[in-house]
Amino acid sequence: MVSFIGDRQKKMSNSNAVIVSETIKTVLSAAVSNPSLFTTAVQKPPVIPGGFFPVSKKQMLRNLEINVGTRNLNSWVDSMRASSPTHVKSTPLTAEETKLMLEHPSALDLFEEIIHASRGKQIVMFLDYDGTLSPIVDDPERAFMSNKMRKTVKKLASYFPTAIVTGRCRDKVYEFVKLAELYYAGSHGMDIQGPTKDKEDDEEAILYQPARDFIPVINEVYRLLVQKTKLTPGAFVEHNKFCLSVHYRRVAEKQWSEVAELVNSVVQQYEGLKCTQGRMVFEIRPDIEWDKGRALEFLLESLGFSNCSDVLPVYIGDDRTDEDAFKILQKREQGFGILVSNRPRETHASYLLKEPKEVMFFLQKLVQWKQLTTGRRSRV
Repeated sequence: MVSFIGDRQKKMSNSNAVIVSETIKTVLSAAVSNPSLFTTAVQKPPVIPGGFFPVSKKQMLRNLEINVGTRNLNSWVDSMRASSPTHVKSTPLTAEETKLMLEHPSALDLFEEIIHASRGKQIVMFLDYDGTLSPIVDDPERAFMSNKMRKTVKKLASYFPTAIVTGRCRDKVYEFVKLAELYYAGSHGMDIQGPTKDKEDDEEAILYQPARDFIPVINEVYRLLVQKTKLTPGAFVEHNKFCLSVHYRRVAEKQWSEVAELVNSVVQQYEGLKCTQGRMVFEIRPDIEWDKGRALEFLLESLGFSNCSDVLPVYIGDDRTDEDAFKILQKREQGFGILVSNRPRETHASYLLKEPKEVMFFLQKLVQWKQLTTGRRSRV
């Protein structure tokens, strides 16, 4: 990696940027002591795509208890309020945000710097879905990507290996994207599938499902949450196969504490689950050593790039869960993350883009650059 990328990443690493908000830390005050999420050796992917790795349930389960007292609950609600688009848009940039904007410049403004870093390297693209390829919407079931974005991603995949890494159920995000030539890592990377020719190849293309033993408990928690949220107007529980999302974007602000208490009361009944907060959503998933960062490493290894110096992974995402992937790239000192946010914030990413429209412009510029340098135009 060229020096200016390395210098920026080292600077960010030394700053000990903490992505998960302090309020979430207080909510998770009773969490058991956890070893590093990232083990020194990545699990070997199968030589030929197919099946899944058997993982001992005993090894995966670790008890996580969420202790929500009145004080901690108030902190959590404050964090919920801070993540609300209404509150974000209504306040001017702080001095700290201005500083962060200088430290993490626009990927569009410094596109030539990024291209310079990619010389002689194979670019591999990793893209989140909600808030990255599609706008954040009130109804998660209607988070459609535009035809223009779909066409852009299709062209991108004709030049660079491309993966969608999302908290969504893999099948659901495939319905939105509808591009069989991509890799898909659903459920925060816990359901990874390679490119397919058609729907009949689905099972054969599955590469890895590390949380398969959790399906029964996830189903049980889903049914319980659906039942308990019926009396909270606007609350929506989304089943993502290996994890769950409790959306409160359409819930009245005065009832946010009710949602937080409800989620807590359910999760603490089950061993081996953890709850984190995203953009107007609570994420409930197995408490195992697997996340979007581990999924990124797995996919690089599956593509044959695990120990290569001539690869440049690029990960674009907007959510706190994407920080796991940004941290992996920073740790590798290889490639870079791009945070999608209309407000600068603490991040392990190297660059910023403000919204999905800017993401599309960036991807189009990558395609145009590749076309000019290779003299080959995509047929799609």
